[in-house]
Amino acid sequence: CADGQVHDARSLEAWLRDVVEVGSGRSDAVWIARAWHEDLPLAELDALARSYMPSSDRLREAERQGAAFARITSDVWQIEVPAVVLPVALGHAARRVGLELGPLLILYLQGVVSNLVACGQRLMPLGQTDAQRIVAALSAPCVAVAETVVTEGGEIWSNSFMADIASMTHETLDVRIFQS
Repeated sequence: CADGQVHDARSLEAWLRDVVEVGSGRSDAVWIARAWHEDLPLAELDALARSYMPSSDRLREAERQGAAFARITSDVWQIEVPAVVLPVALGHAARRVGLELGPLLILYLQGVVSNLVACGQRLMPLGQTDAQRIVAALSAPCVAVAETVVTEGGEIWSNSFMADIASMTHETLDVRIFQS
C-alpha cells in the first residue's frame, strides 16, 4: 500500500489472488501438508520452511505466529506443539487431533485472505461490501489451491515477486503499522 500498487478493491483482489495462487498462501499450504503427512522430522521440516521465507519480516511473522499457536494449542487442546513456524506447527497439530487436510487448507487460505482484506480496510478506502466481495471472489481459488496440494502435493515455489519484494521493503520502512 505504501507505494500505491494496492490502492482499491480491484488491485487488492488481484494482489491477494497472487498470494493465494502463486505466493506465500500456496507455499504455506504446501508446508502445512508436508507437516500433516510427516514427510520429514519436524525440526528438519521447520528448518527447511524457514530457509524458504523471502524476507526477515516474513520469517519473524511465521516464527511469532508459530510460537503463539504452540502456546495456545498446548493451553486449550493439551497437546504439545514445538515452537516452529506457523504452517509447520498447524500441519503437525492438525494431524495430531485428526483434522482432514483438505478442509484445513481451505480454511487456512480463507483466513489469510480475510486477515489481509481486513488490513486493506484499515489502509485504504475499502468498505465492508467491497471487502466481502473480495473474500467471496477468492473462495474458489482457495479451494482450488487446497485441492491441488492435497491431490498433487507440491513443490515449494513462489511467483508472487511483488509480494515478496514488498515484504522485503516493509522491514525497512520508518513507519510500520503492522508487525507480527
